[in-house]
Amino acid sequence: MQTRQEAVAFGLTFPDTYADQPFSDLNWTVVRRARGKKVFLWVFERQGRIWLNLKCQPEWGRFWQSTYPAVQPAYHLNKEHWMSVILDGTVPEEELEGWIAESYRLVGSGPRFLERKRDKEL
Repeated sequence: MQTRQEAVAFGLTFPDTYADQPFSDLNWTVVRRARGKKVFLWVFERQGRIWLNLKCQPEWGRFWQSTYPAVQPAYHLNKEHWMSVILDGTVPEEELEGWIAESYRLVGSGPRFLERKRDKEL
């Protein structure tokens, strides 16, 4: 995964998702879960590279930052719960795909999501 198009296309493989450009700056593309409109993948260009912002568990974000130089504290988001990944070819594709999947899962597992799921089961 090296391009904006590849990252967005992978994000759209998850159920109930859509791409959006919520800012007047077209450099930013986000992929959202349709239910709740929560963003799980931010895609943007910075310093001549494509970057991704992904939701993560704090301990895993710190671990990945210590493992790969291309993983950094999130650009423009909460640095404890989000990480930035520079698509420079140094992170294996399987790792990137797993992180995007985890971000999708984490965004959909918040308290409001769990309440709605529980209410449906009643």
